[in-house]
Amino acid sequence: MGSRSRAPRLRNRSTLAAAAVATVASTGYLGARSLLSGQAAQTRQVIPKSWDIPPRADGVYSPGGGPAERWTRDVPFDLHLMIFGDSTATGYGSATADEVPGVLLARGLAEESGKRIRLSTKAIVGATSKGLSGQIDAMFVAGPPPDAAVIMIGANDITKPNGTRASARRLGRAVGRLRVAGAVVVVGTCPDFGVIKAIPQPLRWVAHSQGLRLARAQAAEVRAAGGMPVPFSDLLAPEFHKTPEVLFSSDMFHPSGAGYRLAAQQLLPALRNTLGDFVSDGPSEPALESRVDENNSLLARIGNVSRLWRRTTGVPAPIVAPAG
Repeated sequence: MGSRSRAPRLRNRSTLAAAAVATVASTGYLGARSLLSGQAAQTRQVIPKSWDIPPRADGVYSPGGGPAERWTRDVPFDLHLMIFGDSTATGYGSATADEVPGVLLARGLAEESGKRIRLSTKAIVGATSKGLSGQIDAMFVAGPPPDAAVIMIGANDITKPNGTRASARRLGRAVGRLRVAGAVVVVGTCPDFGVIKAIPQPLRWVAHSQGLRLARAQAAEVRAAGGMPVPFSDLLAPEFHKTPEVLFSSDMFHPSGAGYRLAAQQLLPALRNTLGDFVSDGPSEPALESRVDENNSLLARIGNVSRLWRRTTGVPAPIVAPAG
């Protein structure tokens, strides 16, 4: 009789304990959500909206430097390079056209190949992966597809947010359309939000984690569609951590001219390999492997904060010279 009376009380205690745990968890979730929402609003106050117009950079670039030649139908060129994506693809934050990543790539290809490179930009400030299909539609309306395409996309898919898998699939479809049209495609995947000090913690950690997940998903989709991913989060973050005052523009969110030069240094070897004999009569670089050394990473130097922070996108990337 006594044991039967104790059983309901024990079940009641277990039920109450479970309810208490659920209440605490729910309260913690709501508190965390409220904190992150507040920090997001604070960040929007700190980081200004992108109202400026990036430098105009389209034209034909020749070996030996010099100003770009305005392209018209009677102006010859050897290769057409087209840039798609968001504000980073447009060079937002650059002071001059020579700092725009598309120009740096066009000039680099011109010097290495000895040929004339036509640069066209379809990227739009503020674009997400949802806008890539429209940019490619605009390409087909304007004329024949390019020989080579570079896409830089992902940051705005995190700040919206648009969903990791859906964003990566949209990017994969864009790469697939360009490949079917005959273009080689190189993609700079989502950058690392962990380097943006204007975003407070823990929101920065959350954005960092989501950005890495998106970059990994993007890389898989890009490779499956026949493109070459370049993991910006692996390759650029260590340098941005070391010298943010040099590599960020005045808004401390978009790269500066020096930051874009660093990004172009990672993209150019990938373009060189995808274009093959066009750039050089010699053999392509024999291997593309990650430059990320876990033991030399910033986080490893300051201690084992979290295994998550040490995870990279795991994407092979061109070996390039260290940033100067």
